[in-house]
Amino acid sequence: MVDNGVVIGPEQIELVERLVDRHHAGGTSPGLAYGVIAGGALVHQGGRGKRHLTDPSPQLPDADTVFRIASMTKSFTAATVLLLRDEGRLRLDDDAARYVHETAALRPPTDDAPPITLRSLLTMTAGLPTDDPWGDRQQALPDDDFAALLADGLSFAWSPGTIFEYSNLGYALLGRVISAVAQTPYHDVVTDRLLTPLGLTRTGHTANIATGGALAQGYRRRTGTGDEATTGWEAEASGEAGTSEKDAARTSAVAVGTDWEPEPFAAYGSFAPMGGLFSTVRDLSRWVSGLVGAFPPRDGRDDHPLCRASRREMQLPHLGLPPVMTWTTLASPPVVRGVSYGFGLMVERDPHLGTLVSHSGGYPGFGSHMRWHPGSGLGVVVLGNATYAPAAHLGAQLMDALLESVSGERRPALSRRPGASPAPASGALVEATASARENVTRLIMHWDDTLAARLLAMNVDLDEPLTDRRRNWADLVERLGPLEPDAAEPVVSASPAHAVWWLRGPGGRVRVEIRLDPERPPRVQTLTVTGAANPSPTLRGVIDQIVAALAEPSLTWPAELALGERLRTEDFTVALRVASAWAGGCTIGPVLAGDGTRETTVRLDGERLTLTLSLRLEPAGDDRPATITALDLAPHD
Repeated sequence: MVDNGVVIGPEQIELVERLVDRHHAGGTSPGLAYGVIAGGALVHQGGRGKRHLTDPSPQLPDADTVFRIASMTKSFTAATVLLLRDEGRLRLDDDAARYVHETAALRPPTDDAPPITLRSLLTMTAGLPTDDPWGDRQQALPDDDFAALLADGLSFAWSPGTIFEYSNLGYALLGRVISAVAQTPYHDVVTDRLLTPLGLTRTGHTANIATGGALAQGYRRRTGTGDEATTGWEAEASGEAGTSEKDAARTSAVAVGTDWEPEPFAAYGSFAPMGGLFSTVRDLSRWVSGLVGAFPPRDGRDDHPLCRASRREMQLPHLGLPPVMTWTTLASPPVVRGVSYGFGLMVERDPHLGTLVSHSGGYPGFGSHMRWHPGSGLGVVVLGNATYAPAAHLGAQLMDALLESVSGERRPALSRRPGASPAPASGALVEATASARENVTRLIMHWDDTLAARLLAMNVDLDEPLTDRRRNWADLVERLGPLEPDAAEPVVSASPAHAVWWLRGPGGRVRVEIRLDPERPPRVQTLTVTGAANPSPTLRGVIDQIVAALAEPSLTWPAELALGERLRTEDFTVALRVASAWAGGCTIGPVLAGDGTRETTVRLDGERLTLTLSLRLEPAGDDRPATITALDLAPHD
């Protein structure tokens, strides 16, 4: 695990406790356990409610309380498949029929369909229909009955390899693949190859892993309470017990005066690979830490049984899903997240938070969620003992709040890369980019032919002649300089070979962007230098009036600001009202672009959101005032 310096302190602990209290007050489960992970360790844990409602001296759930984790099991199944792949015992593009012979007779919906492969099962693109809640109830299905189910044929929603659709059956098939390849029962392979080496001593496929009364009893709402709706994007069930056992459970629940009734545990069966594991917050924190610890790529080995490259592979987007748009409130801007499926894990891409990796679980009796942020190393685990308990809702709240708190930003930008981790903090290319950044800054302020010849790739002169660049840069330094690095603006990198930074002078700022080429040693292939002059007094006066209008209760367009003939006051009044609702009161931040005379773009730092204000002004004439001919007010990227 690489320590990235993120610290969870008293402020963050208080935030977590407050969110947990509010969630538990909603009565979504009799009990829950939760934990916060940072720096590769469980740094905070706790519980609310009860493990077992009929216990005369009930104990709070805690990090060592055993819950069924349902579909969080899928990440363990996927990791086991990759272990066998890394040993050369299977290939991800092998036909499933090679290992599960019954699937050879399956008939997809179209004649041109490719075979079902292990990769399509891992990514849930095998064409099988979503099988919640049916698949959940197959947990205890004996192997022979599963073989008979396959021999009878399956229905397909799609042609394999065309679209994602969540499938428990697909991961049950992967369990049979693992058993066939290892010539050992699935649960023994997972235990021997993953659980035991990782020290996950309270994780297993049967409830007897819990000792000393630390097993959480699963519950569901008693029939007739009117609160049995499922929650979340998936549901996992633990199987039905006999009628007499269920009736006894209901009687017990009624006797203690609760709306909950116990949900019997299902036995281990052929569908265990999709959702059969039991575990604890403490064990799952080790599992999460191992997955987070795969980032960033680096030299050396660790003691995890699955190599870092394969753990990263699990967490990379293998298939895109429709994006998800959410609002905190109607007065806040929506957040649009890209969503993908990896191998047994969901991968989300937030434009501000960066990459988030997660998986939920839900059974009759249980709901669970694990979530982490590879860019910071932060993670959370939430386990509840109620049917489809909305653990994912609390987990997402905790993760977002922690990231915002540790970053000190309203909309943190801890990882903007399209992958699952920020760029490595060290390495030859990182060092080359840092050196290039310093040399480009020198070149802008004081041109040097020898330095330019050594630093710049051959395409730079072809794309824009060096004589033109030298002349333009000299003009920028004369108008805005002398220039020096802007210490208030962080260097932003989309990859180890890329950097964006700002220079500042008395007259404005300069944005510089470089990208290195693949030569060895690398040279600068992209070099963009853009000046942003400070707004003139006239432009600044317009900006001041717009900022003042954002703070006014009336939220109307300032009458003294004249608009061009094609611009409507009504449109900009609406824009002001939306911006005020989203951002609150604003202060004027640094200039971002523009010549400073006719046009400018500045950052507005709001109470809740950062905005970008761009405007173009036609100067006043003999018989007319200065007129705004273009204006845009939008969230700042």
